[in-house]
Amino acid sequence: MFHDIENVLVLAPHTDDGELGLGGTINKLILAGNKVTYVAFSTAEESVPEGFPKDILKTEVRNATLQLGIKPDDLIIFNYQVRKLNYVRQEILEELINIRKNKKYDLVFIPSLHDIHQDHSTIAQEGLRAFKNTTILGYELIWNNLSFDTQCFVRLSQENIDVKIRALKEYHSQGKRNYLSEEFVYSLARARGVQVGCEFAEAFEVVRLFL
Repeated sequence: MFHDIENVLVLAPHTDDGELGLGGTINKLILAGNKVTYVAFSTAEESVPEGFPKDILKTEVRNATLQLGIKPDDLIIFNYQVRKLNYVRQEILEELINIRKNKKYDLVFIPSLHDIHQDHSTIAQEGLRAFKNTTILGYELIWNNLSFDTQCFVRLSQENIDVKIRALKEYHSQGKRNYLSEEFVYSLARARGVQVGCEFAEAFEVVRLFL
């Protein structure tokens, strides 16, 4: 499938969501010669722990996406207020339409449509509206998914997973969240790999598929 893809768009409600949901796949796409654009909608300044600059997540997402292989010019950062993206959904839709007008994308990644976090749900829904004529895959963040349909898998190498972990380690301000741990990342990748007969994988929901 990657042979038919040139430009890929990753929509992340918050910095680190894209790395968590598909960091290995992003790295594999880039190594295969695809161009990946990453859009983060909130840097969650209101949630940054004491002792860190309020804009620390801007620095961390730049470092993390660079680890994955994304070029700085292909990173777009907005500063919408965390947990309130649904209040500005029309503005977000208009930004997405502008992004669509600037470049043709062959594949768009959004959070799962079953994601219950209000920010994730907003980006998933507006992403679907803006890119309804594009192949769309939904990525999993299992702590926010009441259900998740494993309809598509990307087989990954040990190197892809190691790069994903290095990217996540750039988020020093996020402390020791269990879903950022090496153990969790490896465990989930191995579990998805078992489902498709390989060592590691990431799973996705097929929201819309054009062949």
